[in-house]
Amino acid sequence: MSELLVKSAKHKIGHILEIEFNDGHVTCVDFAPFIFSKGHPDYEQYKSVDKFLEFEVVDGNLNWEDYTMIFPVEDIYNNRIIKY
Repeated sequence: MSELLVKSAKHKIGHILEIEFNDGHVTCVDFAPFIFSKGHPDYEQYKSVDKFLEFEVVDGNLNWEDYTMIFPVEDIYNNRIIKY
């Protein structure tokens, strides 16, 4: 099996992104529960939808500001953004 990569992501509403993977799988992921459950100051800025939408797809990963916030591709694929 080839490496699983994020191909594209587009905003749906709020903190929800529709994400397409290199195998054709598409899923909608709500990042709000993760972002709003965090007490870490690095994630506070992403409570703003405008700031949240400053993500990029870099080397097959969703990336926010030079890896300030990043998730394992498999977790995104399976829609399992874990709250710590």
